[in-house]
Amino acid sequence: MHIEPGVVHGAKMVLAYGTAAAAGGYTLKMVADDLKRRALPSFALRTVAATLGVFLFFEVLPHFPVGISEVHFILGSTLLLVLGAAPAALGLMAGLLIQGTFFAPTDLPMYFVNVTTLLVPLFAIHALAQRMLPEDLAYVDLSYSHVLKLSAAYQGGVIAWVAFWVFYGQGVGAETFASVTAFGLAYMTVILIEPLVDLAVLAGAKSLKGLNGSPLVSERLYSAV
Repeated sequence: MHIEPGVVHGAKMVLAYGTAAAAGGYTLKMVADDLKRRALPSFALRTVAATLGVFLFFEVLPHFPVGISEVHFILGSTLLLVLGAAPAALGLMAGLLIQGTFFAPTDLPMYFVNVTTLLVPLFAIHALAQRMLPEDLAYVDLSYSHVLKLSAAYQGGVIAWVAFWVFYGQGVGAETFASVTAFGLAYMTVILIEPLVDLAVLAGAKSLKGLNGSPLVSERLYSAV
């Protein structure tokens, strides 16, 4: 989902700064909410785990350029379900920054664009999970249909933001439309695979009963609201 350097540039970057700042502000609210429920060491451990996970997703898992951007297995819904919304958001921000700083410095000019693209869909599936999932259902007991909805919503949000930035930065034309279409179609593979990864991770967590109550995972992973 990395927007290529130069797609959004000049004065148009002001919007990216604004959306990233808003996303950062909402992240701080989620951090405050998390710290009301869990101790700081738990939050710190889960944030570090999310950061390491995001870095591995970007650098180790398969990724390839398609059209105007790159297809990555970001696994945003996995991070949300296992670690919680606030650690997932900070992990996405930090992992993207580490990856850009040390491994792909050409991506840094697009950092605020890419942060918005990753975080806003995460906020959306966090709200969706609160509304859609029964309150008496722990995350380890989610069905395929549940995780498919969350994963599709997250990846659909990423695709929508990529399309927005491309059309906003480059205008609507045959070339940009074809590039966005190619990217969106390629991302269908992620939507097909990610729910299976979610289910595998949740099944693994369910078998590891010792993690119940652990500071390393979200409290909702094993316990209903």
